[in-house]
Order: sequence, then C-alpha cells, then structure tokens
Amino acid sequence: MRPDPARNLPFDLIICNGRHFDGTGGPSAIRHLGIRDGRVVAVGTEPLDETGCGQVINAAGLWVTPGFLDTHTHYDAELLAGPGLKESVRHGVTTVTFGSCSIGMVCSDAEDCSDLFTRVESIPREEVLPLLKRTKTWNTPRGYVDALEKMPLGPNVTAFLGHSDLRVSVMGLSRAVDQKVQPTEAEMQRMEAVLEEGLDVGLLGLSTMTTKWDKLDGDRERSKSLPTTYAKWKEYARLNRVLRRRSRIHQGAPDIVTKINMFAFLFASFGWFRKPLKTTLITLMDVKSNGLLHRVVGKLAHVCNRYFNADFRWQALPCPFEVHADGIDLVIFEEFGAGEAALHLANEVERNVLLKDEKYRRWFRKNYESKLTPRVWHRDFHDAEIVGCPDASVIGKSFGAVADVRGIHPVDAFLDLVVEHGKSLRWKTTIGNYRKHRLEAIVQDKGAILSFSDAGAHIRNMAFYNFPLRMLKLVNDANVEGRSFMSMEHAVWRLTGELGDWFGIDAGHLRHGDRADIAIIDPRGLDASTAAYAEAPMPEFGGVMRMVNRNDAAVAATIINGRIAYRQTRFAADFGEQPGYGRFLRAGEIPARDAASVEASLARAA
Repeated sequence: MRPDPARNLPFDLIICNGRHFDGTGGPSAIRHLGIRDGRVVAVGTEPLDETGCGQVINAAGLWVTPGFLDTHTHYDAELLAGPGLKESVRHGVTTVTFGSCSIGMVCSDAEDCSDLFTRVESIPREEVLPLLKRTKTWNTPRGYVDALEKMPLGPNVTAFLGHSDLRVSVMGLSRAVDQKVQPTEAEMQRMEAVLEEGLDVGLLGLSTMTTKWDKLDGDRERSKSLPTTYAKWKEYARLNRVLRRRSRIHQGAPDIVTKINMFAFLFASFGWFRKPLKTTLITLMDVKSNGLLHRVVGKLAHVCNRYFNADFRWQALPCPFEVHADGIDLVIFEEFGAGEAALHLANEVERNVLLKDEKYRRWFRKNYESKLTPRVWHRDFHDAEIVGCPDASVIGKSFGAVADVRGIHPVDAFLDLVVEHGKSLRWKTTIGNYRKHRLEAIVQDKGAILSFSDAGAHIRNMAFYNFPLRMLKLVNDANVEGRSFMSMEHAVWRLTGELGDWFGIDAGHLRHGDRADIAIIDPRGLDASTAAYAEAPMPEFGGVMRMVNRNDAAVAATIINGRIAYRQTRFAADFGEQPGYGRFLRAGEIPARDAASVEASLARAA
C-alpha cells in the first residue's frame, strides 16, 4: 500500500474486503480502499483505520471495479430534464458520452436540434421541443460546456460535437439538406473554427453519420436524411485535419446498408507519413442478415491498425441485439422504400390508408423478398415474435406463423395487425449477436471497443443500459463452465481502463490517486435477469413508458466522485438534484502520473 500523505485525516469512505480490480488488467485481489475528497488515497491488503470515517462498506464476496464507461449514448435531451441519468447509474455506469451520430444540443436552435434528434432516436418530439425551448440558452461549444458544468450531473459526462448540428448552425437547415448545396469557403472556415472551439473546451471530437436511413422530424424538411449525409468527403477531410492535428476522435457510422464507404473511414485513419486519426465506427456485430460480415470488417481493422499505423476501433455490444417495436415504428423499416413511405406519415389515419393499399403492399412485399439489396434487418417475419396485442390469440406467435394459419403472405399478416391494432401491437426480434461463440469472439476483438448502448434513445425499442453487466456475465459463465476465453481482469479492463485511455479522459481506473468512480458488483446477481427487459415511466418526458433493465441484485453500489450515488436499489436523496456527483470530463486532461499506464493500456489494445 502506498503511503497516505494525509494519514492523520479520516477517510470519507472505506470499502473493505472486496475483490479489487484496478482497471489496468492486472491481477485482482482482496484489498481495502480508502477514499477522501473524491479520490482513492489508500489501497492495500491491510485493514484501514476506520476512526472518524463517514461511511464503511463491507464488500466481502463482492467485486470492486472502476465505474463503467458508456461511450455511445443519446442522453442529450434527457440530460436537460433529468441530469441524474439513473437508468445507467443503477447498473454501475459512472461516465457517459453523448453527442453521438452527428446530432447533439450544442450549436443549433431549439427547433433544429429537435428535428435532428427526435425521429432518429425515437424520442417524443412533443416532449423534446418544449424542453429545448425552455432550457437551451447557448449556441456555442463553450456555452454548452458552461451549462453542463452548472448542472447537478449524476454520472460524469463527456461529449462529441455533432456534424449535423454544426452544419445546420452554419448553413441553415434547408441548405444543409439540399443535395445541390455545399458549404461556401466562409462557411467551411466557420465550421472549422467552431470545431476548434469545441476541442478547446474539452469535447472528445466530432461525430458524423453517413447512413441515409436516419431521417429528420418536424414539418419543415421531414424525412430528409441527416445533414451530415449530404456532405462531400472533402468536407469530412477538412474537419478530419483539425481532429488529426489535435489528436481527437472522429466517431462515425459508415453507410450501414451498403458498407462501401467504410473504406474511406479506414483510409482516413491511416498514419503513414502523418499522425493517425483516432476513428471509431458503429458497429461490429454478428448480424443475421450476413453472418460473415463481422469477421471481414474485424480483420480489416486489425490489418489497418497493424500495417498502416491506423488508430481505428469498431464499437461492439457484448450481448444479443434484441429490438422491440410498437406497430411499424422501428428504425429498421427506414432501410427500404416502402418502410420509409410509411414512417414518413406521422398521422396514424393517413398511414393506415397507405398500409391497406394493395399497390403499396405489393411494393412492401417486393422490398421484403429482395435478396439482392443490402440490408441490416434479416427481413424474416417468421423470426419476429408478437409479445403484446389486444388479440390475445396471436401473442407468442410470429407474424409468419399467423400468416401460415391465415393462408396469406407474412407481410400481409404484419400489415393487417398494424392497421387493426396500431401501437398496441408489440413485437420483438433479434437483429444480431445471436450466436454465443461468435459473440465471445467479438468481445475479444482488439479492433473493437465495448460500448454501443444507445442509452437514452429508442426508448420503446431496446434497452442496453446494463451492457457492462452482460459482458461480465458472459465471461463469468464461461469461467464457471471451465472453458474460460477471457480473464475477469481483462473483461473489467475492456469496460473501464481501455475506454478511458483510448478516449483520453480521467476515468476507468481505480488505483491510488485515481478518481473514486466505483461499481461494486455482486457476482451472484449476474444471472438470467441481466437479459430480461422491463418497462418504467420517464418522469422527464411526461411519464412515457420506456424499456429498461432491472437486474438489481447485480450492483450493490455505484459511487461517483467518492459519493455513494446508488446502493441496494436506492439512490441518494440528493442524487441528480444537487451537484457533487458527476462532472464534465475534458478530453486530454489525464493526470501526468498516468502517462505510462495509458501507453501500456493502448499497447495491450493494439
């Protein structure tokens, strides 16, 4: 144990007798941790002096790990209404990142931000737009960070500057989504200047999106793709030069349907005769529609990082990608024309007229049956189970099974039920990560980082708030079965220290002097409940119900900045109401003492 320079002062918190993981991948052991002023000031195998200590947690039989990082969320709107972000914190997450996928709440005005955000992320516009009109008083990165630092944050937060948000603020919404219009030189210089300001105040980098199925909401430019999809690559290249020079991150998404432009992202990351560009894209996944794709793109990342001095990471989720839907409201239908046409119609009566039209149904069936068009969704209604419906006779059956009984096409069975029951028809399917042995390979992939929860978005469609616990369960189950594919120390590092080091933030480690952001895990709670889903109201958005995870036995406590935020299913009374828990973590502000360990961590990842 390193000596405590303030040995005579009492600790604010002691965690004793737990199996301690420090987030470096090094050996775990039973240790005692002393915390003072938000930092770990004592770590050792000998009991600590509890005299005058405010709180003591006996963690016997439990795992004491760094708090988990979730580096791909869409909490941008929810944060403004409920900065506690409790659905992540209850699962041991102590640091979250938003501003993902080119959208955010930084530069544009309230209506523009709402139109960029609500349809893409499936958040009610009628809740988000009034919220933004009430709360958004800034239109610059500096103003945004100032606002964040005044909020009673729950977890620590980091953020990207969204390219669509930036583009709209400079060009205006209509010009930013006009295929014939590209930014003038003055506008391009303005975008570069705003990006520089964002990096100056500690944003992680720039987020982009090139998948055209992400569409605008509202009634001004409804169903246009996100503004960043209209940018030419030379615009990306100029913004990338800023990121490369500043050693910051380009977070993006290739065209998920065609995948072809991923080669442009890979090439941009190359470090031959220049600094590599830190690049992370969604997503490395074993999709049912193409079982070989994840193997090919995973190897591409390895080749580029090893032989072309790139610094490239796919984002991956360590669990099956199961999605739920109410009626036809699901983003996967945006990937083909008939689905786009239905989702363009916000009015349910108008939509039902379309869905009943036989010409439209023939179009939908043609899209559904096409084997040649690229896809993410497997387009198999026999692999889509109905889990809720006013007609109880169809619950538990697939749309395909219903079609077989009725002697009709599966598309017609689906559309009939949507027209009859609307959003009261609830169903689910698994898009990817459905084969356990392939999932185990993905979570070991050195060209991937484990973080792609989309927390705060698609609130009726999916819930991966607890993805770190599902990773721990995946590894723990294999260890219990005697077929270990990864040590628990390595698994914890992948969820904590690796992410903190690669993103360049002061998070993810639990050593002497580190931030006291901690998850205390009960391994007995890593059971089947981690894969279950529940629903809970969102008081931030008028009580609308969202999908959540409720495996409360797995997390004994979540500690943020040395303060117990969550313990034994209860949040602290002032959590999310008073400052003192989470903070805005500026990119690049890592204590100098960590430089060597960061280099070792990045070398291990490579």
